[in-house]
Amino acid sequence: MIANVLASAGPGFQAPGVDEFYPTPLGEFSLLGIQFAITRITLISWVAVALVIGFFVLAARRPQLVPGRLQFAGESAYGLIRNSVAREVLGHQGLRYAPYLASLFFFILANNIMGIIPFAQVSPNAKFALPALLAGLTYIMFNYIGIRQHGLVPYLRANLFPPGVPWPMYLLVTPIEFASTFIFRPVTLAVRLFANMFAGHLLLAVFALGTVYLLSVPNFSKIFSLASFAMAIVMTFFELLIEVLQAYVFTVLTAVYLEGAMSEH
Repeated sequence: MIANVLASAGPGFQAPGVDEFYPTPLGEFSLLGIQFAITRITLISWVAVALVIGFFVLAARRPQLVPGRLQFAGESAYGLIRNSVAREVLGHQGLRYAPYLASLFFFILANNIMGIIPFAQVSPNAKFALPALLAGLTYIMFNYIGIRQHGLVPYLRANLFPPGVPWPMYLLVTPIEFASTFIFRPVTLAVRLFANMFAGHLLLAVFALGTVYLLSVPNFSKIFSLASFAMAIVMTFFELLIEVLQAYVFTVLTAVYLEGAMSEH
């Protein structure tokens, strides 16, 4: 990250920009008329997915009644989402959706953590396309479940025409409910995750690049490099907290939307 920023830096301190999020494609291909590009960020996401799959495959490879360390770690990780999210939010129906929620959480978490891993140092979720895809999957899923369970017309009526509201108020309430349920939900899911990862990457880049720059200038500014380096360390741990929290929030909100779609009221 620092090397890329320094390579494009001119005289004086150059704040990091968005170039890091648009790396040179390593390979390109076309599928059904759509152009695709394999970039460094794509490879980072593949590594994150491979690590998650590898961890759970190894943890479940030889299950035993008395679990070993790796099996215990895998069961505890899955149990965290199954018990504290799926069961807590969805109740007795939570076990059906626990695998999806756990996959969602660990996929987001692994991609988020890549933002602080050396030689990666950028989260694929810092590009809007990936959070938008995940939010789109959640959007399709909770609407499909709601329509399947209640039927199309009752589902739309329950969402757009809340009971107990005087009918003239529907002129105001219905557009708000439509925007809230069918537009703002996926948008806010995607933007929240994207914005946190994007801002976190730039913040770490500022302090890391600031440390290098302050050490390179030929004056007393070198003494301030220690403060910049200390802030880079502090912000790295803070970013780790945000990465875990954002993965959890995305998963919990998905569970809340699924519960709302299945609810009789």
